[in-house]
Amino acid sequence: MRNQDREEPAKGIGFRYTLFEIIFEADTPLGKMFDIALLVVILLSVLAVMLESVSQISLAYGELLTAFEWIFTGLFTLEYILRIYSIRRPWNYIFSFFGVIDLLAIAPTYLSLLFSGTHVLAVIRVFRLLRIFRIFKLARYLSEASMLLRALRASRPKITVFLFFVLTLVVIVGSLMYLIEGPEHGFTSIPTSIYWAIVTLTTVGYGDITPMTMLGKFLAGLVMIMGYGIIAVPTGIVSVELGKVSSKVHLNTQACDACGRDGHDDHAVYCKFCGYKLEKPTACG
Repeated sequence: MRNQDREEPAKGIGFRYTLFEIIFEADTPLGKMFDIALLVVILLSVLAVMLESVSQISLAYGELLTAFEWIFTGLFTLEYILRIYSIRRPWNYIFSFFGVIDLLAIAPTYLSLLFSGTHVLAVIRVFRLLRIFRIFKLARYLSEASMLLRALRASRPKITVFLFFVLTLVVIVGSLMYLIEGPEHGFTSIPTSIYWAIVTLTTVGYGDITPMTMLGKFLAGLVMIMGYGIIAVPTGIVSVELGKVSSKVHLNTQACDACGRDGHDDHAVYCKFCGYKLEKPTACG
């Protein structure tokens, strides 16, 4: 019998569990109010960072925006501490996707005390808006996201082989272009020529380096034509895997009180991420 089977689920009493329901769940009125207020603060904090990057606004309201930034960071820091305190297994939350995002959301402001300008990285807080799917009970979107992630994981070996092929191709083409054009036409080194090959193969075409000889232009034309075909390959790989993934998987938004993660299958008894027994079997979300 697993250790998790012997562990008693939370009984719904006590300050810590009440705090967990408010912070991690959105089923209760207080929980939904907390999450909606959190989303508003996130949006305001991201807006403040963006406005501070505008020179005219920064000159006029720089000190006010900085003060707001520290207020927002203080609120997020308190929230992060409360999340760690309220959950049964803090390390599971800390190293989860949202746990890392929550930490990165507050780190840039503190780092700005040591490294000037790092506070602009606080825009990573926008990732926290992904919680909107759980807050507004959009469980069907969680199912769709799960399908996409499974398709991407299944596509990984094929895409890895494809990227290795592309890397080999741009090294060869870049080396040939360096040999054909040479430094006098801007291809000053093989790495520079590889950069040109990547830009051309992906059909970006910056135009900062261009071939001048007929042979170089001919090779560039071949690379451009190959680029159109190569771009479609990853899309086709993922599309095939998406077709194989079952669309019958349904997920819901109940959070595990041990690790804080949601997206469990309907009627699940144990958390599929940490194995802890859920407070109650999940129902259709």
